[in-house]
Amino acid sequence: MADSSPLLPPFLLAEPENSAVDEPQASLDSVVERVIGDFGWTQLVQSTLVLSSRFFDAQQTFISVYADSEPAWHCINNGMCNSSANICYLSKSSWAWNGHTYKTIISDWDLECASSFIKGLPASSFFLGCLLGGFVLGTLADTSLGRKNLLTLSCLTMSIASLMTIFSTNVWIYSAFRFLSGFGRAAIGATALVLATEKVGSKWRGQMGTIAGISFASGLLSLPGFGIGIVYYSMPLAVGNLGFNIYLSVAFNALAEIPSYIIFSFIVSKWSRKGSLLAFTTLGGICSIMCIMNWKEVVLIGLELVSYFSACTAFIMLMIYTLELFPTCVRNGASSMVRQAPVFGAVFSPILISAGRSNKVLSYGVFGLVILCSSVFVFCLPETRGVALSDTMDEQEEKEQLAM
Repeated sequence: MADSSPLLPPFLLAEPENSAVDEPQASLDSVVERVIGDFGWTQLVQSTLVLSSRFFDAQQTFISVYADSEPAWHCINNGMCNSSANICYLSKSSWAWNGHTYKTIISDWDLECASSFIKGLPASSFFLGCLLGGFVLGTLADTSLGRKNLLTLSCLTMSIASLMTIFSTNVWIYSAFRFLSGFGRAAIGATALVLATEKVGSKWRGQMGTIAGISFASGLLSLPGFGIGIVYYSMPLAVGNLGFNIYLSVAFNALAEIPSYIIFSFIVSKWSRKGSLLAFTTLGGICSIMCIMNWKEVVLIGLELVSYFSACTAFIMLMIYTLELFPTCVRNGASSMVRQAPVFGAVFSPILISAGRSNKVLSYGVFGLVILCSSVFVFCLPETRGVALSDTMDEQEEKEQLAM
């Protein structure tokens, strides 16, 4: 009869009292702080360099404020021309553009009488490229390429496509290059922010968002030297419809964006995510709708600046909110997908802006209604302030079950 005694001695078969399975797993935040520290000069320099890509991101996003604008014109034959008349009904020999003929694509390719669709096509093509690029490139950082490689590829694609626009001979070729530039640009914002925030401790996560915002605002501010969601992109693009100096308008918008990120750095650790988004989206929407009234120019630009300030703060809060809602394994892809929502709205912005030159309800009225309606969905999201980042989907689901 076979011996039924165990092959291994009892002390090897017995499970230890303090099994590693019973020990709580360390969170991603605690691992980061234990390995590389909470925050130091090395992390500051690395994060700043990574987030500096947002400077050039802003330039490409809002360059159409100048490149696609309709320049002023003047009569050269008063007998055949009236400055208040529709330029399309005047003889070409009776008027001329102010300044250089090749100032914008409108004057360069004789698009002054083209439809709103044609005039807004380059900017819409750029944001359509952003939308498609976000879906195609968004998940590559979490799978095959990684954060750093995707950021390098995106910046290189955007730069080459932007350089090629100088060889455009018509609006169709120009729009194609703008589409490619937008495609490359799509992953820059989310990838740079995720890469920077994952290198610092949880207490400094909001400050990385501030650095990213200041870098983006600096890029926007550089354009007069060289323009949430649909409101975030549309407000600077539509400043020409207010009758105010376009260069000062863009400069004021850029200057309004910088304090929004500074204020954000103070409220990110004190205000709830849901409450902050609701407050700033509501304020931005109301001010945008008020821009359709026939106020004085100073009042209109003030309302526009408040609306843009609110949209900037809400936008960066939304991005930090997204980082906290999703685990590391899908964080970059999720952030890229969230960024595609405002980009999708921005695809239609240039056409609405062009139509809004004759009726501001079609531009500022629509912008305000969209952001007010979208803010309602914030109630469906959980609060994440002070919650540690998760590393896997299982860990995230476990936290959500505990919260319920």
